[in-house]
Amino acid sequence: MSILVFAESSEGKFKKSALEVVSYGKELAQQMQTNLVVITAFVEDTSELSKHGAEKILIGKSDNLKTADASVWADYVIAAANQESASVIIFDSSANGTYVAPMVAAKLQAGFASNVVAIPSSTAPFTVKRKAFSSRAFNFTEIKTSNKVIGLAKNSFGLKENPTESTVEEFSPELNAGKIKLESVEKSSGKVTIADADIVVSGGRGLKGPENWGMVEELADVLGAATACSKPVSDLGWRPHSEHVGQTGKPVASNLYIAIGISGAIQHLAGINSSKVKVVINTDPEAPFFKAADYGIVGDAFEVVPKLIEKLKEFKAQNA
Repeated sequence: MSILVFAESSEGKFKKSALEVVSYGKELAQQMQTNLVVITAFVEDTSELSKHGAEKILIGKSDNLKTADASVWADYVIAAANQESASVIIFDSSANGTYVAPMVAAKLQAGFASNVVAIPSSTAPFTVKRKAFSSRAFNFTEIKTSNKVIGLAKNSFGLKENPTESTVEEFSPELNAGKIKLESVEKSSGKVTIADADIVVSGGRGLKGPENWGMVEELADVLGAATACSKPVSDLGWRPHSEHVGQTGKPVASNLYIAIGISGAIQHLAGINSSKVKVVINTDPEAPFFKAADYGIVGDAFEVVPKLIEKLKEFKAQNA
């Protein structure tokens, strides 16, 4: 019996969420007194996996994995689970993980718990703590099946180094060709993505127009943050839909979320509720966001944000 973790990579490098799920898997393996196996694909340098506790690393290089078809990736993970006699399979909460994990669970007839935020409180019975009701509450879920699939919520466990001597093997099971053909991928360069960001700076209709987005981008640059927006802003075409965060957009679980000129509709708050620290800047003291925020500034964003940028630049210069 072993613990199997799916570690997603991008252009040969591991995302923070992949290392977080390996850290989680290592602690669970220690709790269950078993070994940790990590499965990944198309990488050369696996030192980060070893640093965070991987004992065995399986690397896939099949051309059939170069697809957007989640079912192919599910079969790939299942083949590894069967080879390694894995009873627990762990995914992160990336877009790919969210698609692949339930497929793996269905094919293995395994119990599946998503949005898990902590190591099991008990392994007999196997009980995990999960976020519920759009991250407004927690519940404890008991998984009774012999095989178990876990989806770890982003930024819920953190990165924990546990240097381990790893064995690395190429893993090439027979895989069917996917039914979905990937023709091209367009990526923005030089910007922090919302999925990987520890800090997100978001703007709403209070900015009055796309021409005023320069200060949002400048604040994000100073903080090393990703930029985002509310749904009305993306609907108006001020910002691309890829930046829309909220319940109907991209969920955010950053360490710091700064909302500028966003009133705080319930759908928006539900999508960013997992962020650890929330800051709002708004002229309306009755804006719903103030009730959800950890810190609030009642003021004109066009006065507050430039002063905030100035102070942050001064602080960085003094601590350079």
